[in-house]
Amino acid sequence: MAREAAAHNGARLIKAEQVTSQDLLKSAGYLFVCPENLAALSGAMKEMFDSNYYGVLGKIEGRPYATIIAAGSDGEGAQRQLDRIVKGWRLKRVAEPMIVNFSAQSPEDILAVKSPADRVLQDCREIGRAMIEGLSLGVF
Repeated sequence: MAREAAAHNGARLIKAEQVTSQDLLKSAGYLFVCPENLAALSGAMKEMFDSNYYGVLGKIEGRPYATIIAAGSDGEGAQRQLDRIVKGWRLKRVAEPMIVNFSAQSPEDILAVKSPADRVLQDCREIGRAMIEGLSLGVF
């Protein structure tokens, strides 16, 4: 999230549980990053949208967003759910959805700590840098 980021050429990282409507209003764009849990958004991310939805409704229309979803299967459920929620805010997607599939299907794999490959982390950083650059240049 980053209105201030555009001015400082950086970004603010805020845990979903700590995001307020003021954070969303201060930000010029959003990079939503979360795990998929049981084919849907994580509870923390869903709660963030639930608790802030009406506080920013009609006040952030047209702002850019991108998404990164960590998934054990396909991530499509969480991605669809997030896109449907932000459609109500009238946000504008500015990057293709990124789904990081860990292919965790066994109980052991599901419960294991996941570590994305260096290439995946590099791609994630690139999405963040592209958001900051696009905001700084006024591209979106």
